[in-house]
Amino acid sequence: MTASANVGATAEAIRHHYDVSNDFYALWLDPSLTYTCALWGEGDTLEDAQYRKLDYLIEGAGASGAARVLDVGCGWGSMLNRLVDTHGVGRAVGLTLSDSQAEWVRERYPKVEISVEGWLDHEPTEPYDAIVSIGAFEHFARTGLSRSERIATYRDFFTRCRSWLPKGGRIALQTNIKGNNVVMDKRTVRDLMFIIETIFPESEIPALSEVVESSEKLFDIVTMRNDPDHYSRTCQEWLDRLRANRSLAVEYTGEQNVVNYERYLGACVEHFRNRHLGLARLVLEAV
Repeated sequence: MTASANVGATAEAIRHHYDVSNDFYALWLDPSLTYTCALWGEGDTLEDAQYRKLDYLIEGAGASGAARVLDVGCGWGSMLNRLVDTHGVGRAVGLTLSDSQAEWVRERYPKVEISVEGWLDHEPTEPYDAIVSIGAFEHFARTGLSRSERIATYRDFFTRCRSWLPKGGRIALQTNIKGNNVVMDKRTVRDLMFIIETIFPESEIPALSEVVESSEKLFDIVTMRNDPDHYSRTCQEWLDRLRANRSLAVEYTGEQNVVNYERYLGACVEHFRNRHLGLARLVLEAV
């Protein structure tokens, strides 16, 4: 076990969020239960925009038609299913720490593989052709670590990914990042602390510079974009759907949980719009 093995969010912290209730999330996510920022095009529905995002990252990773692709933090399996059903991938392997997500994937997507384990514990039997990771990077370092400690943890992730890929193999990575607008009033600070403490415990949003530095000499950055407006729009869509199904949401998870999620999603709409948060999509190529 490496030195960074204990600095990411624990399995218990991950389950605190993602094991709330599959039925609850199904009320306000799109039908594929893609719980990450969409990529919006003109006239898109939420489902359209989520598939656009998946396709963008799959194409960036060069994963179409590949024999073996790994999804680190696979959620409810929409990427795994898209890889196999639409992009002709022979074997799609997903990692999650959520038992609820794993159960969901196994019931609905028999052609994919899913393992309840983190990237630190994953030991593939043969290399992958491509790797994707969407919305998991934020859980790799716990709140309160120093910048150097975070970078060491992220570098461990990239080192492992490099060992699983051939030269020229790619990672498509999507993660929230700290925004460049550092002017925050007290309410903004309270909102962000609420999200860290109540919604995503033990997790830390990286700075873009930390992602870049930790990948140096292992990967070249091929493309990089920042889409905070896309996440603001996605969170607004989720919030509208949650409010439209509020009575059922309360029935599934209780009034306080729904109040917490309304606050969390509403704060995200505002803070992505105001650039207190960013959304990075990167394609990196193994050197």
